[in-house]
Amino acid sequence: MSLPLNPDMARTFPPPVMEARRWLSEVQFTPDRPLINVSQAAPVDPPPLPLRQALAEAALNDPSVHLYGPVLGLPDLRAEVAQQWSAAYGGQIASEQVAITSGCNQAFVAVMATLARAGDEVILPTPWYFNHKMWLDMQGVSALPLPTGATLLPDPDQAAAMITPRTRAIVLVSPNNPGGVEYPASLLRAFFDLAQARGIALIVDETYRDFDSRSGAPHDLFADPDWAGTLVHLYSFSKAYRLTGHRVGAVVAAAAQLAEVEKFLDTVAICPNQLGQQGALWGMRNLGQWVAGERAEILDRRAAITEGFPRLDGWRLLGCGAYFAYVEHPFAESADALARRMVREAAVLMLPGTMFTPTGDAAGQRQLRVAFANIDRAGIAQLFDRLAALKG
Repeated sequence: MSLPLNPDMARTFPPPVMEARRWLSEVQFTPDRPLINVSQAAPVDPPPLPLRQALAEAALNDPSVHLYGPVLGLPDLRAEVAQQWSAAYGGQIASEQVAITSGCNQAFVAVMATLARAGDEVILPTPWYFNHKMWLDMQGVSALPLPTGATLLPDPDQAAAMITPRTRAIVLVSPNNPGGVEYPASLLRAFFDLAQARGIALIVDETYRDFDSRSGAPHDLFADPDWAGTLVHLYSFSKAYRLTGHRVGAVVAAAAQLAEVEKFLDTVAICPNQLGQQGALWGMRNLGQWVAGERAEILDRRAAITEGFPRLDGWRLLGCGAYFAYVEHPFAESADALARRMVREAAVLMLPGTMFTPTGDAAGQRQLRVAFANIDRAGIAQLFDRLAALKG
């Protein structure tokens, strides 16, 4: 006998990264050909030493980091995000329009819990970030796939034709996960105007904003005096400051929306990680130059991908930016079968496009995501060596 299971949970697919890691148990890797793991975007190194020292100092000498804190986050961190984001985007953001969450995934689910219920719809460009799709499935919310084609850029006109009375939001990720593409400011503006005109939310996940190749603000949406009536911005401190284990993210939205978000967060985590918030605040105030160096390194690895990719006969580079390259393979088999074969034959772990697209999607069966942020130029060259040696 087994316990009853929520059917919406049952129809949600298993966590893709965890599923891919299980493939590794089937293979013995050797010292002369170790695994090249390009399956996940999370930093594998700890925060820089000064940040770790600040965390240690807080843990030893600040009793508040061991207690419950405000549900919507530390006031100083909320104010710092508001001030820095106002300056970076050329807009007016108040601290009460910022909430701190236990990572960016929680930021998404908290906002979505306030916007949509079972039977509602949310538009997700495909390939999509799989955790967004998983949450919508779990809540009985229909994820409407918006194909992005060869450019990996969604079409506002196509999205407009998909909106129904049940549509609650459009979700965009830029720089994109999994595609790597950076959405032009004009494209984000077009989606903002669409969402505003149709009375739905535009959720823009900018987890990878610190690694955007462009100088200046990636968009001007916060400069709109009525941005809070439409825009919801999501952010993660994990990538910029290597705080993945501390789980610190942010939502920027209307204060009234965050009052509803507070209800969700209070029933889930009560408050974000206090120590992690102190680390994020210290990083924002002290690590600007260090983050700039991290960005330069990621951009160099991006360049190594684009420079070396022509070596792969028959492969196509569809998108490349921030932590990701999104590619089309030349083999007859589907991407999920190829990804498992690559573990055995090339000692390479990457995720197939089938994990980022609807079941049966023909494009996803031809595609793979390469999370290259944790391999340097030498590692990227070795990756291309192994992929070039793969036989059809």
